[in-house]
Amino acid sequence: MSENRLSFGKLFWPSFLAVFVAGLVGMVFFFLVLGGIIGSFGDFGPEPLALQNKTVLHLRLSGTVQDISEQSFDPTSLRLDHTMGLPEILVGLQEAAQDSKIKGIFLEMKSPTIGMATAEELRTALIDFQKSGKFVVAYLTGEQVSQLDYYVSSACKEVYGMHGATFLWSGLHAESYFFKNLLDELQIGVMVVRGKENDFKSAVEPFFRSEMSDSSRVQMQVLMQGLWGQIRNDISSSRKVDTAVLDSLANALAVRNLDQAASNRLLQKTMYRGEVLAMLKKKVGIDENTPLRLQAFGKYARDTFHDNQLLARQERHVAVILAEGDVETEGAQISTSRMTKMLRQVRDNDEVKAVILRINSPGGSALASEEIWKEVALTAAKKTLYVSMGDYAASGGYYIAMPALKIFASPMSITGSIGVFGVVPYAGDFFENKLGVTTDEVRTHRYGNLSLTHQLSAEELNMMQLEVDAIYNQFLKRVSEGRKLSKKAVQRVSRGRIWTGIDAKQNGLVDELGGLNATIRALQKQVGVKEVVYYPQQEDDAFSNILALLDEELEGEKSQSKVQIPSELLLYYQKYAQIKKMKGLQMRLPFSFCIY
Repeated sequence: MSENRLSFGKLFWPSFLAVFVAGLVGMVFFFLVLGGIIGSFGDFGPEPLALQNKTVLHLRLSGTVQDISEQSFDPTSLRLDHTMGLPEILVGLQEAAQDSKIKGIFLEMKSPTIGMATAEELRTALIDFQKSGKFVVAYLTGEQVSQLDYYVSSACKEVYGMHGATFLWSGLHAESYFFKNLLDELQIGVMVVRGKENDFKSAVEPFFRSEMSDSSRVQMQVLMQGLWGQIRNDISSSRKVDTAVLDSLANALAVRNLDQAASNRLLQKTMYRGEVLAMLKKKVGIDENTPLRLQAFGKYARDTFHDNQLLARQERHVAVILAEGDVETEGAQISTSRMTKMLRQVRDNDEVKAVILRINSPGGSALASEEIWKEVALTAAKKTLYVSMGDYAASGGYYIAMPALKIFASPMSITGSIGVFGVVPYAGDFFENKLGVTTDEVRTHRYGNLSLTHQLSAEELNMMQLEVDAIYNQFLKRVSEGRKLSKKAVQRVSRGRIWTGIDAKQNGLVDELGGLNATIRALQKQVGVKEVVYYPQQEDDAFSNILALLDEELEGEKSQSKVQIPSELLLYYQKYAQIKKMKGLQMRLPFSFCIY
C-alpha cells in the first residue's frame, strides 16, 4: 500500500503549477480585455453622457458626503469606490436646472454620514433647483429613516415614504464619553493645561472628569437648541407645519414611523417604491409600458464637474481651495506642506483673480495653524480672499480664517472655540503596578527627564501653563486684528466657547450667513469673474474612468462582500487615532457629532 501512495511533492507541485498558470492566463486575459476597452475610448477621457429627453436624475445619497471627492480602486471586488464631494453635487444641480433634457430629480437618502451645515447646503441647492420649474421627488425607505434623511428630503415639494418604515421624530441629542474612571483604574494620570479662562475648552474634560462641567453643559445645551431651531424652522417653512406642532410631536414621540409622519403632514403619503416610479413616469409624460429614463446623478455630476473644470482652468477664475480635516504639520488633511503648496500655487497664478478658502475643520496643531495662517495672510495680501465655513471651522480651523476679507458661515456651521490646550500623560504607576515594569534613568540637566513615566512637578506645570497662555494670547491677537475687534470683545466670545454660524455672526466672528454657493456668488460679483476652479485639482484617470462606467449600474451601492466595521467601534478607533496624532499644543474642537 505504501508503494502506491503518492508523495506530497507529487500532489502539491502539479496542483500549484496548474493554479498558477490558470491565474496568470486569467490576469493576462483580463488586462487584454481591459486594454481593448480603454483603447476604444481614444483620448482616455470620460465618455460623454448621451442623455435622452425626459430623463430623471437619480440622486441616491449614501456613504460619506464631504467637501473633497475621492475615489479608490478596491481590488477585492474590482470596483471603484467613489466619495461624491459637495462641490460636485452643487455643480451638478446647477447644471441640471439648465439642462432641457432633464425633467426632474428622484432623491433617495440612504443615511449618509453628513454634517449639519452640509445638509443645510444640500437643502438650499435642492430648493434653488426647484425654482427652475423642475421637480424633486424624495422617497424615504429603509429599516430606519434618520432625522437627517428627513431634514434634507423636506426641502422637496413632494416627499413620500415606505409603509411602516421606522422614523423617530425625537429632537437632537449630544453625548460625551469620559475616560477618567478607566484611567484611574489603570493608574494612568493625565495632566491638562488650558489657556487662561478657557473653561469652555471641554476637549480635555474626558481625561479628568466623569461628567460635563457646568460650562460645557451650558454651551452644549445652547448649541443643541440653536441647531434644533434651525432644523425645525427650515422644515416648518418647507412643509408648512407650525414650529410648535413640530416641537409637540417630538416631545410626545408621536411620530415613530413614516405612516405617522404622513398623518402629521410631514410628508405627502406612504407608497411603495414601484408606485413612486410609476408616478414619475406620469410627471415626465412617459407611457406606463415605457421604461423610466433614470440617470445616475453621481455620473452626471462627475462628468459635468470635470468638463466645467477643464474649461474654467483656461480662463481667469476664482480659485476655491478645499481645506478639510485636522490641522496638522504633516499628513493628507490640512497639513502645512499641502496647504502651503496650494496657497502659493493660486497666489502666483495670474489667471487666479480671487480665492475662496473653504474650511471644514475642527482644528488641530497650534503650530500648524500659525504656519498656515501666515500663508493665508500672504495670499490675502495679493488676492481678494473670502472664507467659506463648512460643517466645522473651529479652533485651529477658525484661526486660519482670520486673514480673510470676508467670512461666510452656514447657519449651522460650528465655529469659534477660540482656545488652546495641552495634555501630558503619566503612566509610571501603570507600568509598575499593573504591568510590573519599572524604570530608572540618568540625565545631564535638571529638566532632561520629560517622558511618559515622569510626572510633571508644579514648577514644570507652571512653565507649560505660561507657554499655553502665550499661544492663547496670540490667538486672541489674530482674531482681534482679523475681525477688527477689541481684545476685550474677543475675550468675551472666546474662552474656548463654540458657536453656531448664526450666533457667530451676531458676535462679529463671521460676516455673512451662507454656504459655498453663496460665497462664490458674492465673490464673483465683487471681482467680476464667472469661472470657478477647485483645488486640489482632480486629474483625469483613464483607468478610473473605465471602472466608473462599468460600475455605473451600482451607483450608490456598497459591496456586500466587504466586512463592515460597526459604527460604534469605528468611532472609538477614530478617536484613538486622533489622540495618537496629537503632538504639541492643540487648538481643537471638543467634539464631533451627527444627527440620527
